[in-house]
Amino acid sequence: MFPKIVVCGGRPLKGRVRINGAKNAALAMLCGVILARDNVVIDNVPDISDVRHIIQVITHLGVRVSWRKGDTLSINVPALRMREAPYELVKKLRASNLLLGPMLARCGEVRIPLPGGCNIGARPMDLHFKGLSALGARLSLDKGYVFARASRLKGAQVYLDFPSVGATENIMMAACLAEGQTLIENAAKEPEVVDLANFLNGLGARIFGAGTDVIRIEGVKELGRSVQYSVIPDRIEAGTFMMAAVATGGKVEIEGVIPRHIQPLTAKLREVGAEIVEGEDTLLVQRTDEPLHSVNVKTMPYPGFPTDMQSQLMALLSVTPGTSVIVENIYESRFQVAQEYRRMGARIKVEGRVAIIEGVPRLFGAQVRATDLRAGAGLVVAGLLAEGETEVSGADLIYRGYKDFEDRLIGLGADIRRNNAVGSGLAFGEKSDIGRRNITTRLE
Repeated sequence: MFPKIVVCGGRPLKGRVRINGAKNAALAMLCGVILARDNVVIDNVPDISDVRHIIQVITHLGVRVSWRKGDTLSINVPALRMREAPYELVKKLRASNLLLGPMLARCGEVRIPLPGGCNIGARPMDLHFKGLSALGARLSLDKGYVFARASRLKGAQVYLDFPSVGATENIMMAACLAEGQTLIENAAKEPEVVDLANFLNGLGARIFGAGTDVIRIEGVKELGRSVQYSVIPDRIEAGTFMMAAVATGGKVEIEGVIPRHIQPLTAKLREVGAEIVEGEDTLLVQRTDEPLHSVNVKTMPYPGFPTDMQSQLMALLSVTPGTSVIVENIYESRFQVAQEYRRMGARIKVEGRVAIIEGVPRLFGAQVRATDLRAGAGLVVAGLLAEGETEVSGADLIYRGYKDFEDRLIGLGADIRRNNAVGSGLAFGEKSDIGRRNITTRLE
């Protein structure tokens, strides 16, 4: 059976919490190391199940990976012994599709199963295929596998019909070793894309314009530099703690963040009625004495409001007076969590990609189920603000993206525990060691 998280609501969160490295940046870099010809050290890597899974995949391919102290990975990439990723590992996470570009560039051919991940809607790979085909790859689909081959990739001009993060990263990595210049137009601008480009440039790539809508890559023969690189903070993890602080009427100082990466969320929370003070790498988030205000939100590619924060915001808006509207423009199935909030007393009506939320005075604890990673985090936020006890099943999805989630919430004053009767909840077979690390510090 899947693990559960049990939350007793009604306690304002107060204290300090430090943010881990960005899940999506780390996963992309661990695929990008396929291109490296020398030793690589990556710091600030979150020890979460998604990272463990991608390490298993690249280890199967021949990459040597070892954990150093804390959150540091030491990586060596000899000649790859395999050119096919195993289905049993790839099916566990979507990010495994990012192996396609670097393996094609490094090996000249690759066979990889169509990847898995959260059930949040169709995420076709047509843009990945379009870009790699433009670089000269020959691609085919057979029995759930993608087969790609190219004797030598050649630079090309690629226009993305949608600024897909995954497609941008896959094409960018493949183009690093292509002959000549590649232009990616209408490229994704997310901070994780910029972080990957900076990492690859450290290895010897020539990537320009990451963070804008046109990325230029000058192909090189090999990426042969030894590099030590630190992953950026996880803006979605930071946003989840920000949302929890406001939802519970608390006061939380969030450390180790890049405030400009979270600006879309900061602006929306201020509109709701939160008080947020920005420091150089900190955010102090608290609820004011004034009533919260309803808002309208549209999820958009960066720098718009992130789809990965929509579920957590819905929990807060469920108890915000008035009528709020969320329009989901990225994934069509991301409103599955609404039915779980309704079990807790929320009034939410979903019409296609639009959710209409009528604020209620309070939510009540109930048995609910995480439908995806961010929905699980949102249900924990809802449990923190609800009356009574909330039992979130399917909590293994949460551990895909949040390290020491309960531990840090406990350090902020939450009444939350893992239900060990149905499993440890740790994807790696380890026992929970709540309180072992100095993760949070109470504020007076």
